[in-house]
Amino acid sequence: MYVARKLDTNPILIPKKEHYWEEFATFNMSTIKKDSKIIGLYRAISASDKIHHQSQISIIGRAESDNGIDFYNRQKFIEPSEEWDDNGCEDPRVTFFEGRYYTFYTALSRFPFGPEGIKIGVAVSDDLETISEKHLVTPFNSKAMILFPERVNGKVTVMFSYHTDMPPDPVKIVMAQADNIEDLWSEDFWNNWIDKIDENTLDLKRTPYDHIEIGSTPIKTDYGWFLIYSHIQNYYPHPKNLDKIFGVEAILLDKDNLKKMRGRTRGPILVPSEVYEITGYVPNVIFPSGHILDKDILTIYYGAADTTVCGAQVYFKDLLETVYEDTAPDRMFKRYSGNPIIVPSDEGGGWQSFATFNPASIYLGDKIHILYRAMSKDNTSYIGYASSLDGFNLDQKLEEPIYSPREDFEAKKVPNGNSGCEDPRITKMGDTLYLCYTAYDGINPPRVAVSTIKEKDFLNQKWNWSRPVLITPEGFDDKDTCLFPEKFEDGYFIIHRIDGEITGDYLNKIDFNEEIIDRSLKIIGPRTNAWDSLKVGVSSQPIKTDYGWLVLYHGVSKSHSTYRVGAVLLDLKDPAIVLARSTDAIFEPEEEYEKVGIVNNVVFPCGMVIKDDLLFTYYGGGDKVVGVATMKLSIILESLMRGHKLE
Repeated sequence: MYVARKLDTNPILIPKKEHYWEEFATFNMSTIKKDSKIIGLYRAISASDKIHHQSQISIIGRAESDNGIDFYNRQKFIEPSEEWDDNGCEDPRVTFFEGRYYTFYTALSRFPFGPEGIKIGVAVSDDLETISEKHLVTPFNSKAMILFPERVNGKVTVMFSYHTDMPPDPVKIVMAQADNIEDLWSEDFWNNWIDKIDENTLDLKRTPYDHIEIGSTPIKTDYGWFLIYSHIQNYYPHPKNLDKIFGVEAILLDKDNLKKMRGRTRGPILVPSEVYEITGYVPNVIFPSGHILDKDILTIYYGAADTTVCGAQVYFKDLLETVYEDTAPDRMFKRYSGNPIIVPSDEGGGWQSFATFNPASIYLGDKIHILYRAMSKDNTSYIGYASSLDGFNLDQKLEEPIYSPREDFEAKKVPNGNSGCEDPRITKMGDTLYLCYTAYDGINPPRVAVSTIKEKDFLNQKWNWSRPVLITPEGFDDKDTCLFPEKFEDGYFIIHRIDGEITGDYLNKIDFNEEIIDRSLKIIGPRTNAWDSLKVGVSSQPIKTDYGWLVLYHGVSKSHSTYRVGAVLLDLKDPAIVLARSTDAIFEPEEEYEKVGIVNNVVFPCGMVIKDDLLFTYYGGGDKVVGVATMKLSIILESLMRGHKLE
C-alpha cells in the first residue's frame, strides 16, 4: 500500500516560446544529481520550419534545479550532428558511471521516420555541460536504453526496448552485458549478442495486448534493482475494444540475477487523469523518464501528453515494500485460511439458502458481531447474525434472521425479483446502534433506510428494531450509506453513494422522522484510467484514529467488472475533507469463492473492526459467501499519513 501524489506545481517544465528549439514541446526528462543541483535532460521539439522537409525537429535540452521542481538555465545540450541522428535526438536517459556521464537517447537517421532509422545513440560527457563524444550504439531498431549505475556481476549492464517500431511483432525488453563500456558501440558486440536475444529477454506484459518501454535509470536497494517503466494497457487492438491506458509501473529485479523478478506493482502507480495529461501533442499519455530519490521521497518525472514535464511523489519505502515479494503481503489484506466463514444454508426455513454476503460488523461486549445480508431462493434479502470472539471463528450463528423486510418500500413487487434489506452498515452513537441499509422493492430505485436499536437490547439479542425510515430522496439510486459515530461542529455526518461517487451530508438531527439527506458533498469519485475508474462506494463504517477517519471503499474500473478495495483518510474535524487516498487497491479477488459466484470477481466489505492493531474487514465474496481478512492498522495509517505529508 502506498500513496502517489502528482505535484501541485505541474507541469514543471513547459515549452518556452522565446526559444525556437523548444517552442513546441518539452517532455520526457531524465534527471540526475550533480553536486548541489539536479540536472534535467529533456526532449525538446522546435517551432515549425516552413522550408525544411522536416518541419519540426527534436533535440535534447538541459536545465538546472535547486529543488527538483523549479528548473532554470535552459539550453541546448545534444543536437543532431551525425548521419545516424541527423533527423532528431529524443528521450534521453542519463547515468553517471565510473567517472563519466552517459546519456543514451533515441537517434533518428531518416525522415519520414521508419523502423530502420530509429536506433539508440549515446553522448558522453565529463561534466554534463559539454559533449566529448557521440556514438551510434545499436545497429538495429531500438529505443529507451538505460545504463545501470554500477557493474552487475562485474559487467557493464544495460536494458532497452528492442524492435519497438516493427509491428505486428511486439516489443521486447532486453538486457545486455559487456566487459567494457566501449563494447556497447561495437557492431561486433551486438552481432554476437543478438544470437542469444531470447536468453536476455524479460517479458513484463500482463496480456498479449500490452506494450512495455523502459523508463528511468535503475535504483539499487537492499532488496534488488528497482526499475520504473511504461506499461501501456491494450496498446494492440483488444478483442473487447478496450481503451488504451498509459501507465507508470515498477519492477524489482534480483541484485545478482537480473532475469529473476523479485516483485512488481500490481497495477499503475500513475495514469493520465489531469487536464495537462489528457490534452496535448499526443493526448492521454504519461511516460516515465526520470527520478530523484531524496530522504525516502521518490520524485518520478514524466512526460505529459508529449508536451510538458510533470512530477509525482511517493514515499519510496512504502512503494518498495509494496513491490518486494517478501514484504508485499503485509501491505495487502490477508484473507483467513478458513474462509469462507459463512455460507448459504437451508437452516431456518430457507431465508439464507441462496446467498450470504456483504456483512456489517461491530465490536461490542468483548466480541465481534457480524450482520450479514442473506438471500432466499426467491431473491428476498434479510439480515442474519453471527459473532466471533477471536475475529475468525464463529461462536454463534443464529438460525433466524434478526432483521426482515417490514415496509412497503422493501416489499417484493415482482415475483422472484430482488427485494428486501441489503448491504447493512452499523454505527454506535451513545447507547444506540444505527443500522443503515439499502431498501429495495424491485421496481423503484434503491433507497437508504435507517433503523435503530438500543445497545443493551442488541447485546441481549432482543431485536427491538425501530420502524425503518427512508432517508434518501425519491428517484435517486442512492446506497452504500453509513453514519459517523459522533457529532461535528456542522452537525452529524453521513456518507452515501450517488452516481458512482462517495458523497456526504451534514445533518442537524438523527431522529430520522423524515427524509433528511438533501445534499451530496463530493468526497471521492472515480479516478480516470485507474482501478476505480467506473464507480466507488463506501465499504465499511468509519473508524476514528489519531490521524483521521479511516474508511475503506470499493471501486470498479471501466475496463472490467472487478470489485477491489482501497482506503481513504478523512479529516477529524470535517470528514468531507480528504487527507489521503491509497493509490493501489489493498484487497482484490483472488480465491475461487471471490472470483466465481452470483456476481464474479467481487470482494465487498461492509464492516471493519480493530483488535490488537489488526484491522478486521468482513466482506462478501462473489456476492455469495462471507469472508474475513486482516491487515495491520499501523501500515494503513502510516502509509496514508506519509502520503498526506507529500502535499
